[in-house]
Amino acid sequence: MFDYNFHWRPVFRSLPDLIGAGLTTLEVAVLSMIIGTLIGLGLALIRMNMRGPAYWFATTWVELARNTPALLQLFFFGFGLGAVGILLSPYTIVLAALSFNCAGYLAENFRGGFQAIPDTQLRAARSMGMTNWQAYTRIIIPQVFRIVYHPLTNQMVWAVLMSSLGMLVGFRELSGETQALASRTFRIFEYFAVTAIIYYVIVKIILGASRLLAARLFRY
Repeated sequence: MFDYNFHWRPVFRSLPDLIGAGLTTLEVAVLSMIIGTLIGLGLALIRMNMRGPAYWFATTWVELARNTPALLQLFFFGFGLGAVGILLSPYTIVLAALSFNCAGYLAENFRGGFQAIPDTQLRAARSMGMTNWQAYTRIIIPQVFRIVYHPLTNQMVWAVLMSSLGMLVGFRELSGETQALASRTFRIFEYFAVTAIIYYVIVKIILGASRLLAARLFRY
């Protein structure tokens, strides 16, 4: 017979801690997206325009990020580097792993975006006296970001949710904080039910902000 007694009071008392941990989750996700976007853009340009060691470096990064588990990547930055004497804080481990993964996935998104832009646009910009840098930054890249905008939003949601793996390396983000609080009070169901709601709210805020930003940026 179901005889579980719910006790929500400890959870409500811990709401400030859970919300603070949720903000930490959002912070590390945003930073990893910024880093991943910059690196991913560079990797895409390298794979399209260069050959030799630079090309193989970029390709290896993308292949490893896309074809190995995110948990394995997290453990590499945590325990793998630690085994050779490179010790990182839990925050840095999670940030590095998420950035590495996001860069690999976004590189392919950007590459698809670049390939969707007709080559004639670059040639037209060059014929008007623009340098390659000016043509890319003023004409090509803005269009690419418009094309990959929704995949960027999806990747941001993924970064928020996958940051929960950080609890396995001692990072006190939302899931890690929930685990610590639940283990002290034995209110497992209550804590994780509230945590699920917080994750849901964070994701909905991201999606809502994304739609508002898209409406402002792409009005024309």
